[in-house]
Amino acid sequence: MSNALYLDCHAGIAGDMLLSALVDLGANPQAIEDELKTLPIDDFKLHFEKKIKQGIHAMTLKIDFHEHHHHRKAADIFKMIDESNLADRVKERSKAIFETIGYAEAKIHGMTIEDVHFHEVGAMDSIIDIIGGCIALEQLGIDTLYCSPIPTGNGKINIAHGIYPIPAPATAEILKGIPLAEFDVASELTTPTGASFAKSLVTQFGPFPAATMKEIGYGAGNKDFDFPNVLRVIQFEDASQHTNDQVQVIECQIDDMTPEMLGHFMDTALHEGVLDVYYTPITMKKNRPAVQLTIICKTSDKQHIEDLVLTHTSSLGVRSYSVNRQILSRTFRKVNTSYGEITIKFSLKEGKILKMKPEFEDLKLASKHANLPLQSVYNEVMKTVYNQFSIGDTLEE
Repeated sequence: MSNALYLDCHAGIAGDMLLSALVDLGANPQAIEDELKTLPIDDFKLHFEKKIKQGIHAMTLKIDFHEHHHHRKAADIFKMIDESNLADRVKERSKAIFETIGYAEAKIHGMTIEDVHFHEVGAMDSIIDIIGGCIALEQLGIDTLYCSPIPTGNGKINIAHGIYPIPAPATAEILKGIPLAEFDVASELTTPTGASFAKSLVTQFGPFPAATMKEIGYGAGNKDFDFPNVLRVIQFEDASQHTNDQVQVIECQIDDMTPEMLGHFMDTALHEGVLDVYYTPITMKKNRPAVQLTIICKTSDKQHIEDLVLTHTSSLGVRSYSVNRQILSRTFRKVNTSYGEITIKFSLKEGKILKMKPEFEDLKLASKHANLPLQSVYNEVMKTVYNQFSIGDTLEE
C-alpha cells in the first residue's frame, strides 16, 4: 500500500493554498520553515492561521519578508536545489515543478529554459510555496497524488507582461492535457504554481478513487467569494495492485536520417529520461522507406521532449497525445545463488508475487565470470529463486 493524497480543486489550486492545506493535514510548520531557512534565500517568517471561509475552517498562510527579490533565473533556482541538503525526493519534486513552469515560460516567450527569468514564480513567496509544499509532502510520507479536474476561472488578470485573459498564458500552457472543470467565476482560481504542482506530481485525474479516507486538510485562498475558497486535500491508503497514471506519446515520421543518426538520437532521448523510445519501419510518400519515431514520456517532460525531437532530428513537426497506463507494483531482492548475489525483480498484484525475473546486467556479469552461456546461468538462477519464492507468495514492497 502507498500513502496517497487527493487534491480536491473545486475552487482551483495555488501554491499557498496547497502548503496551507498540508499544514492543516498535519505537516509541521516550524520544521518546514527551519528546512527552508537552510537555503540561500532572503530572510522570512511563515505565519499559519485558521480562518473561516464561507463556513469552512481552513488554514491560511502569510509570509513576512525583510527583502524581496522578484527576478531569478531558472538555472539559479535549479543550482540552489541541487546544492541543498533537502531530501532527494524533495529535490526531485521541486525541480520538476520549476521545470514545468520554466518550459511553459520558455515556449510563450520564445526562448530556452536556461534564459528564462522567473517573475512572480521566481519571487520568494513562490519558492517557499513550491519547496515548502514538497517538504510538507515528504513529512507526511505522500507517495502518490491524485487530483480532481481543475477550474481556472475567467475574466482578465494583470501580470508582469500586461493584462491577459484568464487563464494566464503560463497557466494555460501548463494545463494542456489536464482535465478542466467549468466554474463561472470572474477571477483567477488556478495559478501557474498550483497548476505546476498538479502537472508535475499528479499521476491520475478524476473523481476520488474507491478508498478509505484517513485525514482531511483545508487550505484557504486569499480572495473571498460567495463559496468556500479552499483547497481540500484528502489523505488515504492506495491499496490498488497497480499504479494508474497518464503519459504522453510523441510521434513523427522520418525518411531522411541515416541509421547512425537515428541510433544517436535514441541514445540522446534515453539520456534525457524518456520512458521508452523506438522506431517502426514504414513507407512514406514517393514509396520511400522510412521510420516512425515513437517516444513515451512523463506528462511533465512533454514540452522538453518535443523540443528535443525538433532540435535533434530532421522532423519539422511532432504529434502528441495522452494515454492511460497501468503499472504493476514492483520490488527488488538480492538472492544468493551459486554465481553469487543476483538481483531479482518481483512484480506484485495486491501484495502477492505475480512475476519474477533476474536483472539482465547481473546475469551477464555472472555469465562472464563463470564462462558459461547466459541461458545456462539464467536457468540455474531461476531454479534457486523458485526454491525460495513461489507465485502467489506475499511479499512486502
